[in-house]
Amino acid sequence: MTLAIAPSEASPAPLSDLVARDAREFGVYARTGGWAFALLVARSVRPGGQGADETPKVSAKEFAELAQCSAERVMRFYKAWDRAADDGVVPHFETLAPGQETELPDADLWSAYYVSRSSAASERGGAIAEAAEAEGIRPTKALEVAENPTALRAAILADPSTARAARQALLDRVREDPSLQAELARDVVRTDDLKKAVASENRTADRIGYVRQIAESGQMKTPAGQTVDAPVDLRQEAERHLSLLDELEGDGEDVTGEWVSEAYDTVKSMVVEMVETDPELRVQERRQKFHNSLQRATKAFEELTFDDAQDFYDGDDGIVERLEELQAAIGTALDALRGSRD
Repeated sequence: MTLAIAPSEASPAPLSDLVARDAREFGVYARTGGWAFALLVARSVRPGGQGADETPKVSAKEFAELAQCSAERVMRFYKAWDRAADDGVVPHFETLAPGQETELPDADLWSAYYVSRSSAASERGGAIAEAAEAEGIRPTKALEVAENPTALRAAILADPSTARAARQALLDRVREDPSLQAELARDVVRTDDLKKAVASENRTADRIGYVRQIAESGQMKTPAGQTVDAPVDLRQEAERHLSLLDELEGDGEDVTGEWVSEAYDTVKSMVVEMVETDPELRVQERRQKFHNSLQRATKAFEELTFDDAQDFYDGDDGIVERLEELQAAIGTALDALRGSRD
């Protein structure tokens, strides 16, 4: 009688040698990354200066043909090993023979020596690689982004943090790139939403500047444009609002909108009140407003060209009446001023 064995109790199938080999090779790559493949190149491709009769190694071109890949790809592994050998991380080519094994560095170190894209050899690629190293990232990542602007655009459009990083990078670059400055300026001028945003930011900056001047210099600007010493209580109020705005900005908060409006409106209303309640300052303010109006009127009047008036005058009595009224007003003002002087 034959007993049936349940499937769960069946003996395991023998391990395939091919599976075991794949697992071992995968383990080597998991531990060493590209170093495993670079070793194949380093011990089989002869270094420059060695002739074919001096070593059993082959040229990079011959090795690439045997591997059914490009010689350029072989040379990228070759150069990575060469750079690492110069740093003492791996043995030099001359000490390695075909089939020879050697201890390999950790996989994490591979990216510091291997550049996967040929663009890194160009002047542009070299600049990108240097910038990436300065930022503490792998050059391969920066080169990949530079070679795929569409992917960069998609990331900027979809992800606010990527957009902020791109904005900061543009600001850093624009300081040293006059042509980029001009291009961005044209983009702003041609885009209504950006023009409005710039105007809004300018207004916000002006308002913050108004509060900051009082807090830091102790001087205030009146509605008529006079600059006079600010009272202590006004300066303290300006300092309080400015401290809040600086604190919000330091925490990365948005300091536009209600915070700036509240600070500006509070300080501005105090300035107006101080002008109205100070008799001497109120008189100075009225005098300043009169001078401002007179200057504007004078400038506008000087821009009129009366020499050619007779050429286009069509008998419209309205023009004559307006000028006569203006002449009478000026005469009245002159009489009043002379009378007050006398």
